[in-house]
Amino acid sequence: MTDQTTDSPVRAADPSTLSLEFGHVHRLADRAAEGVQAWQISLTSGGEKVARVRAVRGQYWKANNLHARLADEQGLAAVAAEQLLDAEGQFLPAYEEFVDLPGSLLVVDDLHIEAPWDDPWIVAAVVSSIIDRLSDNQYAVILPRTSEEEAGALLTEAGVLLAAEPFSDELLIIDTSLAAPEEAAQRVSARLRSHARYGGSDPWTEDWDEDDEEGEEVLTARTRAVLHLALKELADEAWREVSTLGDQPAQRSRSVFGSMPRVTWRQDTSWRRQMARAFEDLAADCTAGAAVEPRSTGEEMALHLGIARAHDLTLNRPRLVAETVVGLPEERGDLDWDACSSDLFEDHDVLMLFDDSLDGIEDAEGEVHQALGMVNLAPLDWFTAFYADRARDPDRGFRQQ
Repeated sequence: MTDQTTDSPVRAADPSTLSLEFGHVHRLADRAAEGVQAWQISLTSGGEKVARVRAVRGQYWKANNLHARLADEQGLAAVAAEQLLDAEGQFLPAYEEFVDLPGSLLVVDDLHIEAPWDDPWIVAAVVSSIIDRLSDNQYAVILPRTSEEEAGALLTEAGVLLAAEPFSDELLIIDTSLAAPEEAAQRVSARLRSHARYGGSDPWTEDWDEDDEEGEEVLTARTRAVLHLALKELADEAWREVSTLGDQPAQRSRSVFGSMPRVTWRQDTSWRRQMARAFEDLAADCTAGAAVEPRSTGEEMALHLGIARAHDLTLNRPRLVAETVVGLPEERGDLDWDACSSDLFEDHDVLMLFDDSLDGIEDAEGEVHQALGMVNLAPLDWFTAFYADRARDPDRGFRQQ
């Protein structure tokens, strides 16, 4: 087993360099391949292979005899065949009682991994990605249950981290139809991102030092570029909506003004023009290399929406994001939108306006408003600067439409 001390190898490794490569050859004329496919997955760091693992996918309804086919694959697949299916390829009663939706199987075994990557959290992230790409919620994922051979033991630990349950002395099973494995996979993913951001110092552990985070620039060059893209998109959309909406009330929708708190929906064209300009002002800060700090409530809302759009672009438009950051230096804190949400604001009071149960909280005369020391939450005050010495130039004008 890998010694998990403060000097453990994973702390010297950078998980942000890791990539997975999936390899599978399917011969079109091979009928046996219709029921069982063997995948070879490689883990690479900076283009160098540092681990490999096998995944055998057995599809119950496509295999002529899933027991025979899995047994033919040998290894853990053969063990699973003997314990989960009878000789005719039917599921055994003990297995049918163990999982919610007995159907297809995904067997993960034959791990070979080099230091410093031989850490259960890294292996759990690999297994989680394999599950995500090769299965759905009608699969049972089979992992070894062992404490002896090191690589197998790492898969066992990874299984425990991913909410696997012991089926026998040899097998762990992850039932993908249950919520617990999905929640566990999210925890593993968050842990991996934490390692990548903090260089292996994990804020969930007792030995994490908050000083590790001090001095890190949240707005790295790549983060700033993608945030600029997001704010520019929102500015363009807002100006189009200024023209189409006029003084008409907005309605809840995915549009810029429809996605804002309900208290703003009946604002007029003049107010919406100022809001559209708030997106542009922050976008200009991004390109100028200036501090991106909202100077008014309107800019706070614009920045919250900009970060949300940037996060959405990162998840859903990776090709566009890659084109946007090409040539910019890579840093471990790149595109950490959670950190942006935490560090770029003095407070998050404006987000309370989204809670319909807090209607009226924007009223400066209200008890809650005064008790919490809130300022400028009423829409008509959104473009009043928090600090007079940091106000935008009042003569900067508006975009010519």
